Amino acid sequence: MATPRITPCLWFDDQAEEAARFYTSIFPNSRILDVSRYGKAGYEIHRRPAGSVMTVVFELDGHRFTGLNGGPVFTFNEAVSFEINCKDQEEIDYYWTRLGEGGDPSAQQCGWLKDRFGLSWQVVPVQLGELMTRGTAEQTNRVTDAFLRMKKIDIAELERAYSG
Repeated sequence: MATPRITPCLWFDDQAEEAARFYTSIFPNSRILDVSRYGKAGYEIHRRPAGSVMTVVFELDGHRFTGLNGGPVFTFNEAVSFEINCKDQEEIDYYWTRLGEGGDPSAQQCGWLKDRFGLSWQVVPVQLGELMTRGTAEQTNRVTDAFLRMKKIDIAELERAYSG
């Protein structure tokens, strides 16, 4: 497989390998591809012990990511999130539960959640886009009002709001 032109690089303190194992256990068609380790070179800059994990290259449902153990200098915030488009409520429930294990329950709103590593995910139904674009202004307002009150998205509730 050719290396993709654009690959998200996720900066972790020292949990890149743990995170990659966690994420690949959740998504189908996922695997860890490579693990590189810090050597003695550059210690005065990176301050990481020789032999410790530097990067982990992994795929989630066929999409390549790199996890970097770069220390506590940077942390995740909600300015970047990964959207999971789910075909039904069963998928929403699965990803919401699995990714939310050990995460921050106070950071859950409108289908967004923060996992145990501080990374933000949007667990949304594919139907949401349709409900927000094909209806009247009144219908989209009702759908918007409904999902703004939700933590985990409930497709049936969105459809009821759309129908009035």
